[in-house]
Amino acid sequence: MFLMHPVSLAISLASALVYAVYLNGRRAVRFSLLYMLPMMVVAALVNPAFNHEGATILTYLPSGNPLTLESILYGAAAAAMLAAVVTWFSCYTAVMTSDKFVYLFGRVIPALSLVLSMTLRFVPKFQAQLQVVSEAQRCIGRDVSNGGVLRRLRNAITILSIMVTWSLESAIETADSMKGRGYGLPGRTAFSIYRFDSRDQSALSWLLYCGFFLCCGAAAKGFYWRYYPTARGVPLTPMTVCLQAVYLALCLMPVILNIRADREWGVLRKENEVQPCTKQ
Repeated sequence: MFLMHPVSLAISLASALVYAVYLNGRRAVRFSLLYMLPMMVVAALVNPAFNHEGATILTYLPSGNPLTLESILYGAAAAAMLAAVVTWFSCYTAVMTSDKFVYLFGRVIPALSLVLSMTLRFVPKFQAQLQVVSEAQRCIGRDVSNGGVLRRLRNAITILSIMVTWSLESAIETADSMKGRGYGLPGRTAFSIYRFDSRDQSALSWLLYCGFFLCCGAAAKGFYWRYYPTARGVPLTPMTVCLQAVYLALCLMPVILNIRADREWGVLRKENEVQPCTKQ
């Protein structure tokens, strides 16, 4: 998100797409084609339509403003950055469940962690409940697809009222439940299936090393790239190649860890398979 170097943007976007496909399969491909690609095209076209900076003039628009190569390149870079951010957040939503979030931050910020976990759960839970309510309303002929315009509007308002009431009731029930369990009280313990072991220590050490290395590289202008007035950046050197390689390894780390875990799990399942009994 903070790196506008074309190579860094390509690495981030490609890694995010690979991880999204690994997590969500065809649904990630469908989301990329139906939503991500049009969004990138719109973002890439908006910048040169309103931003006319740059030294390389390609042509002139009907309004008389110049169309520059730099504005097109910056629009493409901004579109790639936006797509990468959205894709990474979709991966975060698929991986980071509410129980994981509470495990990480429950002892440090118990109240805030509960609020954030409820916020992360709200959208998918709201969508599932909305589908249930819509199906129930459709069965009694009160769906948004039944009747004229006024009746559809009335049915939509009814469904919205039902969903708002359900949301408020769910929030009150959750608050009462957590209060009854003593959530947030000092000294309260909670059961968790997660455990911080040596593998987590190794992964955390690698993340800290990559973060420190990349921050030092960014401070030394190893990721420097400008689009105005002309598109220029840091020349190709062993340091820049090393920085991009480390950045690639950092972006592909989730995929590598998941593939390795799947292989180990597959080996363990084969080892623990019950052998067929042989007749004596």
